[in-house]
Amino acid sequence: MLLAELTARVREGVPLAGALGIEVLRADATSAEVRLPPSALSLRPGGTASGPALMTLADVAIWVPLLVATGGADDTRTAQLQVAFLRPAGNRGVVAEVRIVRQGRTSLYAEVWMRAEGEEKPCAHVTSTWLRAPAGR
Repeated sequence: MLLAELTARVREGVPLAGALGIEVLRADATSAEVRLPPSALSLRPGGTASGPALMTLADVAIWVPLLVATGGADDTRTAQLQVAFLRPAGNRGVVAEVRIVRQGRTSLYAEVWMRAEGEEKPCAHVTSTWLRAPAGR
């Protein structure tokens, strides 16, 4: 799938991703880079990216390699998402880099590192477990 197609699929499948303007920058079947652009919608009081916006970015980022691997027909679902907010991201865009760490028959485990644009140090670290839908569903 092309990056524009992935971005459109993500925004269609998760309308909040569309509202936030999330875009796919790079993707393959085991990793991806996804961007949350700066927007008043994603900020919390104090002018930094909000936790809900960053959690949405992480969840969508994990979905992208799965969409690549299945040609857009992925039916896995988030079972667990754990976030460590390490420092404020500020009011710049945030880039999430995801890596699928382990894929099994019924589940997978992924890791996401997020950085504010222009920063080297991460602003958040996410780990997540996803479950595959049973056959025939």
